[in-house]
Amino acid sequence: MPHRVLNLVFCCLFASVTFAADKPNMLIIVADDLGYNDVGFQGSKEIPTPNLDALAAQSVRCTNGYVSHPFCSPTRAGLLTGRYQHRFGHENNPAWLPEDTKQGLPLDQITLPQVLKQSGYATGHVGKWHLGAHPQFHPLKRGFDENFTALGGGHLYFADGKGGEEYKIPLDRNGVKESQKGYLTDQFGDEAAAFVQRRAGGQPWFLYFAFNAPHTPLQAPEKWLTKFASIQDQNRRTYAAMIASLDENVGKVLTQLDATKQRENTIITFVSDNGGPHLAKKGNGMTNFTDNSPLRGCKGEVYDGGIRVPFLVSWPAKLKPGVYDQPVISLDFFTTAIAQAGGQAPADRTIDGVNLIPFLSGDNKAAPHDVLFWRSQGPKGQYAARMGDWKFVRLGTAAPELYNLAEDIGESKNLASEKTEVLAKIEAAVAAWDKETIAPVFAGPQQGKPKAKAKGPKGKGK
Repeated sequence: MPHRVLNLVFCCLFASVTFAADKPNMLIIVADDLGYNDVGFQGSKEIPTPNLDALAAQSVRCTNGYVSHPFCSPTRAGLLTGRYQHRFGHENNPAWLPEDTKQGLPLDQITLPQVLKQSGYATGHVGKWHLGAHPQFHPLKRGFDENFTALGGGHLYFADGKGGEEYKIPLDRNGVKESQKGYLTDQFGDEAAAFVQRRAGGQPWFLYFAFNAPHTPLQAPEKWLTKFASIQDQNRRTYAAMIASLDENVGKVLTQLDATKQRENTIITFVSDNGGPHLAKKGNGMTNFTDNSPLRGCKGEVYDGGIRVPFLVSWPAKLKPGVYDQPVISLDFFTTAIAQAGGQAPADRTIDGVNLIPFLSGDNKAAPHDVLFWRSQGPKGQYAARMGDWKFVRLGTAAPELYNLAEDIGESKNLASEKTEVLAKIEAAVAAWDKETIAPVFAGPQQGKPKAKAKGPKGKGK
């Protein structure tokens, strides 16, 4: 090969490698059923979370950060596609039916790892999947190069525990069944840290690190239960121990990022998939072992307690730590990641997420979204919308509700009868958005319908 041509090839190759090396790594961390006020950086005094707090200190903390649904699988479908999941009918949790080709993330939906692979990224998934049990929905067929996964909607934390079939299935490593060893949250943390170490110095990478903690069953190692012995309520104590374990395992990944000198150019996002649940029975009622204060409601509801979550975005190379108050949503992770990777979002469909970086950096002073929308239980179910400081709620056939979240974060004073013009404007936006959606394409297991009315802000149970 002529010397001049060889030099040209070398220069082009060098430029390509340099460009790839400059692309940020992407790490999305998702907690499962985490209460809004159950981590230190959100104000919890009862559950120390030093690793998440350290991440928050290096992040933009989005105080009006939302997910796109009040329970598990639909939120994950929206996050990985950048689209309201109502556009493609993924509005329910899929049942654990390995023979069913309908109950899962529809195959015509393009996922974030699929797009990032086109930009030269290595892609990995560790943790909970919950996007379909049939082999066609497997992570390796949805854009991930490698995975270590609990494929269902939940799993036992100890291998010798008792539970239903979905919670006892073997773990999945790259399509091969693998037995569970030790405490599951620790196992996921070790795998995520190993992925970060293994990928150091190579092509840019994307890791979707989706905990199933602190989702039920409430199970925790003795070392953490002992730490929280002062908490009298057994459910609350175990739940706190599970969050402490989650925090420890986030710390493993952050430590590995620092050790391999990848932290500076890694974009890290952290959310819960929905608000904390109210599950524990006490007498004839329910006691809340999670703390969503000062928000109203819980998992399964479209009040903010079900959809507003701890929300962090960290990128030391480009973003200064601070607080961002405009409403944002987990759908934005899709567009943000693709934009920073130098890729192109699919042009043949509506993408609802936006690139957050110009907003979080202060370069763009406008609001990222004019309106955010929620719907649960189909067209006859619950609706909500956020327009600026205003929050609209309609529960089935009940009268619409309207709250000013800047003055009433707990959604306690319904202003629908006083602010009729605001209400009409948001209702029109909801109606227009609703026309762009479809009914759920699968029913899924029984979701557990919430009560028609939720009382004001709810804290933890005693």
